[in-house]
Amino acid sequence: MAVPKKKTSKSKRDKRRATWKRTAALQAQKALSLGKSVLTGRSGSFVYPTDEDEETEE
Repeated sequence: MAVPKKKTSKSKRDKRRATWKRTAALQAQKALSLGKSVLTGRSGSFVYPTDEDEETEE
């Protein structure tokens, strides 16, 4: 017969949710920072084609 699972405590539930939200917030912050650096032209870790590169290939 099926047996119901034990109830998860509020502290465990809150800890799990806080961890999930923290990782999502960090990823969003990194993405925003990368986007800003690409727009300002100071990005050294992100490689992407520029307009000058596209003109030389033609």
